[in-house]
Amino acid sequence: MGKPDKPAEASPGGQEAQSAATSESSAVKTLPPFNGLKKIVAVSRFENKSSFAGGGQYQVGFGMTDQLTDALIQSGRFIVVERQTLTDVIAEQDLARSGRVSKGKVSARTGKITSAQILIKGTVTEFQDGSSGGGSGIGFAGIRLGASGGETHVAVIIRLINSTTGEILVSKRVEGKAKSSGYNVGLNVAGFSFGNDSFKKSPIGKTVQIVIDRAVYYIAKELEKLPFEGRIIKARGKSVFVSAGERNGTKVGDEFIVFSKGEEFKDPATGEILGFDEEEIGRIKITKVKAKYSMAKAVGKLGKVKPGDLIRNR
Repeated sequence: MGKPDKPAEASPGGQEAQSAATSESSAVKTLPPFNGLKKIVAVSRFENKSSFAGGGQYQVGFGMTDQLTDALIQSGRFIVVERQTLTDVIAEQDLARSGRVSKGKVSARTGKITSAQILIKGTVTEFQDGSSGGGSGIGFAGIRLGASGGETHVAVIIRLINSTTGEILVSKRVEGKAKSSGYNVGLNVAGFSFGNDSFKKSPIGKTVQIVIDRAVYYIAKELEKLPFEGRIIKARGKSVFVSAGERNGTKVGDEFIVFSKGEEFKDPATGEILGFDEEEIGRIKITKVKAKYSMAKAVGKLGKVKPGDLIRNR
């Protein structure tokens, strides 16, 4: 993976530490305006491997997952599908299938969960406030959340994973620091929340925001390198229906390369998916756009297409 990158001199979210804390940087590293195709991503729950221990372990993992999910949505660059509460979604589908609830047009159905092109996984490696100096992390049950003259430090490792093969495409360490200056707030376990105002205004809250903003910047830049990928839904006459619509930013006139998806290649010893037999069979151009799908026609000669074949924009 190489040496960790030096912390950027900016935070894409523009969150500057105020009187409660002085951030390590005041400039903002912003993403350029976006009008491309939105890839579908899913955020897996953050795993907390920091030295922080106590009643907040659970909150740290879920809290940072929630913040990253929200930040990715607010960036306007992605379609983010739910994974943190997927168990609840599956339970609702199972209940609808059981026949114990009235059936309707909008009742939950199995086999309808949207698949993601990329799975984003985070690991919290450092979660320290300025009061301990030794890395015990944010305090609970009477221990204060921030101290005069201390420094908060949060670091995470972000991995982008191919959701089909499970291969880690890229991995990067992202960190943030902030120096407290006379900020003292006592929070107990019951009062600790990543979403409340006390946390957001605290040095550790501001540091977490810096890390989340830098993670979004990194994720956006890395995923720009990957082509958008969709699928053929069906073919009817000279028209082809594809799984790319308004929600993805698809526009009339957009062109895609079509690949016939064939045999899946597996390692005979390990069972690892190595790839698929793919053959480029032509190009299509979007002629009509709906919310979640579009209609297209061939550009030149197009081979025989079938549901499940892939489309890519490059």
